Amino acid sequence: METDIQNYSHKRYNPLTGEWVLVSPHRAKRPWQGQEEEAVSQERPKHDETCYLCAGNKRANGEVNPNYEDVFVFVNDFSALQKDSKTFNINEGLLKAESEQGICKVICFSPDHSKSLAQMTVKGIQKVIQVWQNEFITLSKQETIEYVQIFENKGAVMGCSNPHPHGQIWSQSSLPNEVLKKDKQQLAYYKQQEKTLLQDYLKQELKLKERIVFENRAFVVLIPFWAVWPYEAMIVPKTPQRDISELPAEETILFAEAISVLTKVYDKLFNTSFPYSSGIHQAPTIKKNNDHWHWHMSFYPPLLRSATVKKFMVGYEMFGMAQRDITAETAAQTLKHLADNLYTTKYA
Repeated sequence: METDIQNYSHKRYNPLTGEWVLVSPHRAKRPWQGQEEEAVSQERPKHDETCYLCAGNKRANGEVNPNYEDVFVFVNDFSALQKDSKTFNINEGLLKAESEQGICKVICFSPDHSKSLAQMTVKGIQKVIQVWQNEFITLSKQETIEYVQIFENKGAVMGCSNPHPHGQIWSQSSLPNEVLKKDKQQLAYYKQQEKTLLQDYLKQELKLKERIVFENRAFVVLIPFWAVWPYEAMIVPKTPQRDISELPAEETILFAEAISVLTKVYDKLFNTSFPYSSGIHQAPTIKKNNDHWHWHMSFYPPLLRSATVKKFMVGYEMFGMAQRDITAETAAQTLKHLADNLYTTKYA
């Protein structure tokens, strides 16, 4: 990229959402006198008797977890969406409300309380992916479900109330806001180009090699050109697939490797258990032509300068538009250097 984009304030367009992000690279040099988070200790026991998610322990609702050995899934004891929610619709002038039904699940990645995805084996992560696929397929068959959101909140700074390695799956009867944006943008592009938006985007990125962190035969890990969070990253399959159920069995290990590399690099960056929110965006489950969809997994980590200094989304970000300081290219170079020194592909 030309030097100007690395030195002067500018806007970058996100074609997946139709929104812009303000980039201010010169601000990365400003001194920091604001809040600093407490550094997170990575030392935890393999089993915590007080943890609601550990194998054999009693949960908050009184149920006892089985002595699971790999991945364990259960319906969330405090689900945000109710399967049997009463159907209603309110439309009174500018006052509108609709009932929403859904099923929320918790997925424990491992019985080992001390681990995170970064510390699990690639084959261990592959088992998580296979459960994601099975849950997606099962939930998709429910008549009331139109979308399945798979996500993970890691770290207290990201609102995670339990450090046990786990994620969630929320399925619901309508499309959430972010998915609606991506559905609209990808459909418009597909109608014009007869290819998926991310298919063409990957072609550009692989040619430039400026924001690629890691790649294997089936996946690319990159910092999106339009990234908002300091070390935001995206994992994209090289072959267009509408949802994770279309991921071939032999490529689940390659997806697992991509997740392993990225999470390990994150932990290495500031020598801490790196917090983030991650999620998979994929096609709606409603029965229609979703060929415009190209599923992808995004990671939104808040840490900016160190293990204790995070990016705050306040002020201008809340009232104007998203804003970042370090450029996507700088972030990518930093992570790629760590990836090159940390990991080499075994599964390509």
